[in-house]
Amino acid sequence: MISQNYLGIDLGTSELKVLLMDAHGHVLGTAGTQLSVAQPQPGWSEQDPAQWLAALASACHNLRSAQPQAYAAVSGIGLSGHMHGATLLDAAGSVLRPCILWNDTRSTGQCAQLTQACPALEQITGNLAMPGFTAPKLAWVRQHEAAVFAQTAKVLLPKDYLRLQLTGEYISDMSDAAGTLWLDVGRRDWSDTMLAATGLTRQHMPRLVEGSAVAGHLTAAAAALLGLPAGLPVAGGAGDNAASAIGLGAVNPGDGFVSLGTSGVIFLATEKFAPNPANAVHAFCHALPGAWHQMAVMLSAASCLRWVTELTGKANEAALLDEVAQLTPAQRAQCPLFLPYLSGERTPHNNADASGVFMGLRATHQAAHLGYAVLEGVSFGLLDGLTALRQAGGNAQQLQLVGGGARSALWAQLLADVLGLRIATYQVSSVGAALGAARLGQLAAEGCTAASIARVCTQHAVEHIYQPNAAAQKALAQRFAQFTQLYAALKPVFTVQAQGAAQAALG
Repeated sequence: MISQNYLGIDLGTSELKVLLMDAHGHVLGTAGTQLSVAQPQPGWSEQDPAQWLAALASACHNLRSAQPQAYAAVSGIGLSGHMHGATLLDAAGSVLRPCILWNDTRSTGQCAQLTQACPALEQITGNLAMPGFTAPKLAWVRQHEAAVFAQTAKVLLPKDYLRLQLTGEYISDMSDAAGTLWLDVGRRDWSDTMLAATGLTRQHMPRLVEGSAVAGHLTAAAAALLGLPAGLPVAGGAGDNAASAIGLGAVNPGDGFVSLGTSGVIFLATEKFAPNPANAVHAFCHALPGAWHQMAVMLSAASCLRWVTELTGKANEAALLDEVAQLTPAQRAQCPLFLPYLSGERTPHNNADASGVFMGLRATHQAAHLGYAVLEGVSFGLLDGLTALRQAGGNAQQLQLVGGGARSALWAQLLADVLGLRIATYQVSSVGAALGAARLGQLAAEGCTAASIARVCTQHAVEHIYQPNAAAQKALAQRFAQFTQLYAALKPVFTVQAQGAAQAALG
């Protein structure tokens, strides 16, 4: 019998990953290619879509070289990617400007305009209007780049632009589309009301499918580029967090995970559409038919660790973490407090003006103290998000840990202590989204049924469980109280600072 394997493609913000999985769910190999992000102005974050296909070709070449026989047996492809990005195409399918990314905050003013223009926005979309979402980005382009807006024939999310290059099809899936503010999330269909609010129609949108459905087939040109047979089915796929949930088997109500990637996420699967935008909680479609989920999202998580590593001149994150691990509990209690808002913040503050802060710096503080402060500050930000989810009816006793930060046992234990929950890690924690994409590729190729979902979307054997430590929790609770007070005190300062920066940018 000829073996059948599946290729998962995860278009991350800083890296494109590919993963090869067999029909039994075993990971056969992975590869990745780094990506760059441009920040031409304060608060702006953009990426050249030309990078994406080149990065995919490079990663697939390396995976094919390492696993030639297994790679030759690929029979289905799945996609995942960072959400909310606005990729604008003209009638010929050419990119009109760099993609505006999820952590771009320039469209704050347009969020207020959309909220005023569409009183039913929160009921339709299940979310607040935030600058990270796609619709406000198009409203900004319409106002500030009128010529580009006039030429825009299609708007695609990042992974769906990659799909276009692979299949020639303009298609998106429900989970990723839910992050645009153009989707009626409860009905799983585009909202004409929300589209009209940004001067668009359904003609500007891709066709919608479920994440486990076939959404195009590999063209001859794309097949030649990737070294695969033409005609392979490509699944609808998912936004990165929903894909991570599929990869971890978080598909039933109450299943959840915490992600320490560039951004930070707490994800909980729900049995129905359960919006609660008042707490800046996201309510999105899941990647499987008839399923939804809630998320608390912070814009900077593992990226904060990368930032402080570079700031302190350490060789890499692991070197800094080794120094942090040497700190005693007494020394940790004397570390500065850190507000992790390097790109603004979503849950629960919905404040694009918020910025990063070290509070309590002394001349005696060294790199390890700053490193610990960053780990703790990101963990406190996630606790803010967990509190908002609980207020929205969410509940969990244990969370799976994924993302690059999942490789740190130190951070995993700190999260257990801060959140007061069991934190579970797995050998596949760092490739959750790519594995989820591969699983969706398998479901699309085989046919998605309740039985196939149960067979494919299994949970993994736990590598380690981190239990909350009561003594650490007591000390951290005191510092968390100071953390929340610090944000409240600085909130008006953030607004004034942002206004000054905007005026300076205008000259």
